[in-house]
Amino acid sequence: MDQNDIDIRYMRMALAEAGKAFAEDEVPIGAVVVCGDTVVGRGHNMTESLTDVTAHAEMQAITAAASTLGGKYLTDCTLYVTVEPCLMCAGAIGWSQIKRVVYGAPDSKRGYTTYVNSSPFHPKAVVSAGVLCDECSALVRDFFQKKR
Repeated sequence: MDQNDIDIRYMRMALAEAGKAFAEDEVPIGAVVVCGDTVVGRGHNMTESLTDVTAHAEMQAITAAASTLGGKYLTDCTLYVTVEPCLMCAGAIGWSQIKRVVYGAPDSKRGYTTYVNSSPFHPKAVVSAGVLCDECSALVRDFFQKKR
């Protein structure tokens, strides 16, 4: 299995998390943290249910991964998230020292690339964008169309 196949496999898991958010009437963004070939953290947006603006999918997945691994640094981990992280989440990703970030759809309104000229992640972190972009975008688009 090549890296692209692996990325698609884990992004589908992140999409499943996003589906949970959609079912809970949350903005449908999901994330998984993978260490080696093991999922060590999962999360989806819970900002409405927890009445907490910081309860983004990435934050939930990072917290779960740190708890699973017993430490705050996730240096051997990859984060898969369905939508480009916001600036807050990008900061947390940087602080956690995640080595690789893979996201699906860009976020031209709130994504970290809208606000920064250089990467907010760990200097050695690698970013891959556009994995299952159409599926990730469609879920968010469908959610907001349903709201209108």
